[in-house]
Amino acid sequence: MQCSVEEVLDVIGAKWSFLILRDLIEGPKRFGELLQSLKGASPKTLSVRLKELERHGIVTRTVYPEIPPKVEYALTEKGLDLKPIFREMKKWGCKWLK
Repeated sequence: MQCSVEEVLDVIGAKWSFLILRDLIEGPKRFGELLQSLKGASPKTLSVRLKELERHGIVTRTVYPEIPPKVEYALTEKGLDLKPIFREMKKWGCKWLK
């Protein structure tokens, strides 16, 4: 296997990206829900990060034909593959950081 930790971090390690993924693991979210959860993130930064994650095939964006328009973000199958990693990080944090 040629992949390295650095390559993974290039994809999911940008500021806010990991926390966006954390929120989406719980299920689809609207832009406003993500923004509210990420205290301190600007709307522009959130938009950029979501587009990057979408470009990498980790997040999908669904626009519903409603008025006002409804847009939801969710993890793809590729994104859901990160779930065990988040679970293990949480276990590690509970064991060593409390």
